[in-house]
Amino acid sequence: MFRSHWVGQKGEDLALKFLQKRGFVIKDRNYKRPWGEIDLVVQKGDDLRFVEVKTITIKENVPRGTDFYEPEDNIHSYKLKRLAKVIETYLHQKDIAGNIDWQIDVVAVYLDQKGKEVKIDWLENIY
Repeated sequence: MFRSHWVGQKGEDLALKFLQKRGFVIKDRNYKRPWGEIDLVVQKGDDLRFVEVKTITIKENVPRGTDFYEPEDNIHSYKLKRLAKVIETYLHQKDIAGNIDWQIDVVAVYLDQKGKEVKIDWLENIY
């Protein structure tokens, strides 16, 4: 398995555990269509969340502003448009009522060089 794939998988696993500790139940994972993918679909009661997981490995002792960026910096307008199209397909395919409230969240996972969790940031309702 390639390192970048492993890092992404590890980040999704940690993000899922993070959300489950907050009462969310997984509805779907890696829902793929030719025009995009939803990393996680979770729900708590009537609260449906489509979650984009961004994971990076950070180097020790690197001052911010030099070799550091926030993982959520990769969420740009093009990505949001593609994600919205996949969500529309998901809602239609799963026959989820049009009046249910949903939102897009980002979970940013930071790993150290050995793949251990350093921190997790949760950005809610970004779209």
